[in-house]
Amino acid sequence: MNATLTPPETLQQTLKQLNISTFEYQRIVEHLKREPNLTELAMFSVLWSEHCCYKNSRHLLRKFPNQSPRVVAGPGENAGVIDVGEGIQIAFKIESHNHPTAVEPFQGATTGVGGILRDIFTMNARPIANLNSLRFGPQKDDQRNRFLFTRAVEGIAHYGNCVGVPTIAGEVFFDPSYSGNPLVNAMSIGILYDNEITSAKVTGIGNPVLYVGNATGRDGMGGAAFASKELDEASQDDRPAVQVGDPFCEKLLIEACLEAFATGCVVAAQDMGAAGLTSSSCEMAAKGGVGMRLDLDKVPAREPDMKAVEYLLSESQERMLFVLEKGKEQPVLDVFAKWKLPAVVIGEVIAPREANALAVSGAIQNIAHIEIYRHGKLEVDIPAVLLTDLAPDYDRKITPEEPEAAKTRRLLDTHLMPDGPEGKIGKILSDLTFQEIPQWLSCLIASENIASTQSVWRQYDRHVQNNTLLASENLTPGVIRLRKKDGSFSNKALAATTDCNARYVYLDPYSGSVGAVAEAVRNLACVGATPLAVTDNLNFGNPEKPEIYYQMFQAVEGISAACRHFETPVISGNVSLYNEFKGNAILPAPVVGMVGLIENVGLIENVGLIENTELTPKTLPKATIGEAGLSLALIGRFKPSLGGSEYQYLRTQSIYGAPPDVSLVDESALLDLSGKLIDKQLIETLQDVSIGGILCTITECLFEKELGAALSLEPLISLGHRLDEALFGETHGSYLIAYKPEHETAIEKLLEGARTTLKFIPLGKTTASKTLDIAPGISVDIPTLKSQWQGTLS
Repeated sequence: MNATLTPPETLQQTLKQLNISTFEYQRIVEHLKREPNLTELAMFSVLWSEHCCYKNSRHLLRKFPNQSPRVVAGPGENAGVIDVGEGIQIAFKIESHNHPTAVEPFQGATTGVGGILRDIFTMNARPIANLNSLRFGPQKDDQRNRFLFTRAVEGIAHYGNCVGVPTIAGEVFFDPSYSGNPLVNAMSIGILYDNEITSAKVTGIGNPVLYVGNATGRDGMGGAAFASKELDEASQDDRPAVQVGDPFCEKLLIEACLEAFATGCVVAAQDMGAAGLTSSSCEMAAKGGVGMRLDLDKVPAREPDMKAVEYLLSESQERMLFVLEKGKEQPVLDVFAKWKLPAVVIGEVIAPREANALAVSGAIQNIAHIEIYRHGKLEVDIPAVLLTDLAPDYDRKITPEEPEAAKTRRLLDTHLMPDGPEGKIGKILSDLTFQEIPQWLSCLIASENIASTQSVWRQYDRHVQNNTLLASENLTPGVIRLRKKDGSFSNKALAATTDCNARYVYLDPYSGSVGAVAEAVRNLACVGATPLAVTDNLNFGNPEKPEIYYQMFQAVEGISAACRHFETPVISGNVSLYNEFKGNAILPAPVVGMVGLIENVGLIENVGLIENTELTPKTLPKATIGEAGLSLALIGRFKPSLGGSEYQYLRTQSIYGAPPDVSLVDESALLDLSGKLIDKQLIETLQDVSIGGILCTITECLFEKELGAALSLEPLISLGHRLDEALFGETHGSYLIAYKPEHETAIEKLLEGARTTLKFIPLGKTTASKTLDIAPGISVDIPTLKSQWQGTLS
């Protein structure tokens, strides 16, 4: 390559506008053996963007484990697929729509949901559940943040409710780092049968290429490239890069596609997501090793006089690309006519050319070209593999060192106040007195990251399709029952959750990411589910900055280690980088979406679905406390830390110190223990101790019935922790349990059998008093706290 080649000034401006580096342009010219025209260059801009090719992260993603006996389809397809038995397979994936939401929150969030749904049903899986993970700037006294959050939630509700897919679980988190760059991660789950997966791999020279769904417009132009650069105040000018969704059309498209796949005439299918027609055609051709010839004149258009580049880069929603068996077009066309959706043959599959036409590896024998015509003129003639497989892969091949600023921040003593940006130590962070506990409990319960998210969840239809057994609010994963191919109910249920504490990851990317997987496992265990597999969404800032690359590297290492330990392969996912506003990066958020299986739906109280009378239905513990007279205890590995805690942030407006330590050995022991406690029916309540610490967890669990509790804190304090650390410090590997007093001996024996560092710490008893008695003479009124908890986000 001629490293001294410098494009002329006008070309430099074009490259900057398209977010293509000079190095990448030189690589394009070398491989093509000519200069690309503007339409071709625009195609490179989207398919070589971080959003599409993961050029700064692909080498890291190879570290993830992706195999297990249950995995049917892993990374590389639209969604991952696992087998859960009885001929049932589950497809699931998570994706981001962060930048579009920052610019146009309603449509940004709406089309995020629509896009992830298409990744599911394009594989012949019917969508049965949605989840989400949302991160926004603080809502109090910030009108812009409130607007972004409110409209994004409305967008999620609008699309999911209209298309008829329940939103069963998710998480919401607020931090100033998300004020200019919110995160909207959408996850979807689908069901299919007998491994009847529709692939995106094209076969059959001469087979017709079918365009189906909505007509193409100018919305979403260059959305993939827009999602691959930092945001600033000028980003509002990128509103045309935000797509516009139509959930009613998507509902029709779901039914039409699933019916079309059932004809057996569809060879391959791909949704037109990021990069639209460009990505779907090139990726399908490259996977199959064949070429594709398209005629843009035949593509349904919403607007007149559209240019070739507008057809190719448009990210108009609710569109799919099929390849059909030649001569079997009519059955599929009839299906789409029935559903009143456009379906037009716009091209055909063509034979690849010889490899010597391109300067690529000799291992590639044939080159699949994409030929695209407009008004009879050949506008695009590019090897598909150059746009996909040969996209940049910036592997730094180094193990990055922890930046000094990050190390200084992490090593600060959480009992001392940081002073200034240099991280110097200021005054001692004083411990609480007992008299101050009610004040700080009230402050925490009403904080945006602990307060009730009812105002969010009540907007979602969580029970459409009539499969939802448990719909999350603040405390639990979602659970849906599974149907067999004939429509009858299986004895199995699927649990799902999304988890990540971004503050922990910010302080220690490796430990924080291990903790995200461990928290997901604990949440699934609370409903009696065995963890199966993971999809992940890696949300980070600019990877070209050493601290951000360090975060990414360590986060991938942490997730990989934890997933190998729990045997939960990462079978799908998404990477979202350049999440920065005015040069300031977000708190890193490697979100873990995990699914688990409940083998016997009879575990779910009052379901009444078990036909086999030999199965003994059992009652799952609840996430709340339902009666007075129960004993309370903490079980697990209680090692609380103030580092990255909600208490620390509220008190100091800073994030520093070491986050909670996580032990995978103890997490596995706790998973096994929780299963035995459920199986032996020894507990009434099982709730993961996480944000806010043990006292906030107890308080939240009392709210549903407005019960009280008489606490005995001496066992906690006797472990050597400060009072604020013991009550409000956060920890991994711990559950709050409520149980009938007569079961205490049996619970302690199970803990003794665990042979680990898991502890049993009695905490008191529940009462009918509606008062939380913390210590002699120190009480708080539960209805008052509940009112504060409910009022923050409403």
